[in-house]
Amino acid sequence: MLILSRKENESIIIGDNIELKVISIDKGIVKLGIDAPNSISILRSELLKEVEETNKIASKRVDDSILATIYDKLKK
Repeated sequence: MLILSRKENESIIIGDNIELKVISIDKGIVKLGIDAPNSISILRSELLKEVEETNKIASKRVDDSILATIYDKLKK
């Protein structure tokens, strides 16, 4: 992991076309601006974890319903 220090209005460039800029720092909260192509997906890590958990739950439900359908067909 690369760790950098930046002040307000300073930025870093990632690759050729992504800029990460410190917009403001206030009361321990850092606001960042990200300038990147639309083809780059940007998600907050806590949202990504939530989506992963939701997908796990949904896949279990699908598996359960498939198993129930198979069981019902075999029972007949």
